Formats: sequence, C-alpha cells, structure tokens
Amino acid sequence: MGRTSDARERLLKAVAELIWTGSYGSTTIDQICEKADVRKGSFYHFFESKSDVACAAILDEWETFRGKLDPIFSPTRPPLDRLRDYCRSAYEEQVELKNRFGHVLGCPLASLGNEVSTLESGLRKVIQDIMRQAQRYLETTIRDAQAAGLIAACDPAVRARMLYAYHEGLLSQARIQDDLDILLEMEQGTLDILRMIQHP
Repeated sequence: MGRTSDARERLLKAVAELIWTGSYGSTTIDQICEKADVRKGSFYHFFESKSDVACAAILDEWETFRGKLDPIFSPTRPPLDRLRDYCRSAYEEQVELKNRFGHVLGCPLASLGNEVSTLESGLRKVIQDIMRQAQRYLETTIRDAQAAGLIAACDPAVRARMLYAYHEGLLSQARIQDDLDILLEMEQGTLDILRMIQHP
C-alpha cells in the first residue's frame, strides 16, 4: 500500500481519472481504492461517500486547470490572442489525453454534469459553480475586446454563455465521435460567435 501521507491526493487523482475515462455510475469505491492503492478504511477516513470524493476531486482538478487558464487569460494579453490560445490549448490537451488513454475524453465537467445532474444535487452545484467561474474568463475577455474596439457592442455575459456552450458542445461531440478533428473548428467558430452582429 502507498504512503498514508499522500493517500488523500491519490484518491482524488484516482477518482478523477476513473470518472473521466469511464463514468460516475460505473466507478465504485473499491475501484477508486484499488487504483489509488489505498485501503478502504483510509478512504472513509477522508471521505464519506463516492459523491464526497468526486466533489473534492473536481474542485482539486479545477484549481489545477485555473493555473493553466490564468496565464492564457491574463489581462495584459490582447483579448483575441487569449481566445485563440485557449482554443489551441483545449485541442492540444485533448490530443495528449487521446494519446494517453486511447480516446477523446472531452470536458470532465460536462460529462459528469450530464450524468449526475438529476441524481446528485451536491455534485451538480459544484459543477455549476465551476462552470460559472470558467465563463467569467470569457466574459472578461469579451469586455476587454469591446473596450479595445475589436468587436461590436453586445452583452458580454450573454456572449460568454454562448461561447462556453459552443466550446462544451464541440468537446462533447469530439468525445462522442472520438474525433479530434471536430475541435479544429473551435478557434474560427469562437471568433465568428464573438463578432456576431448584436440585434436589438
């Protein structure tokens, strides 16, 4: 068995990978413990349930992902460059994941959210909060693009939701079809949505 000192972290990594590469419903506590090399008693020392460890895992993964988003969406960078680099980064991440796991995995939040939204209210609320935070990166970028005169006037919050839905849709389609090429349209599609004429 692995060291007790990092058992919690190993459990978080194990459940995140099992859910992302498989599903929440098919993942058992026994599988999580086996993958993490942690005794079941230790699991219950840290977490009350599968839902509890899943919430902790996605929050942990979000903090790691924010570390990648912050430099991409730095306010010191030109707004359209932020969006282009985000789209490229999303594609590159999916390429890396497919090379590692053999399949396009898409967005873990969307996959998990679609699966548990009517079943696990605690998980749903955590996912909703993370998605709102992710949309704020887009909203701030859109405001900056407007201020720089790069796009026409629009409601930044509405346009950010549109962009986020578009990105999540492409990632979901790429996972369903196991096709990375779907993601190649993300950059141009993002710019097209951003430049849409705002109608009264």
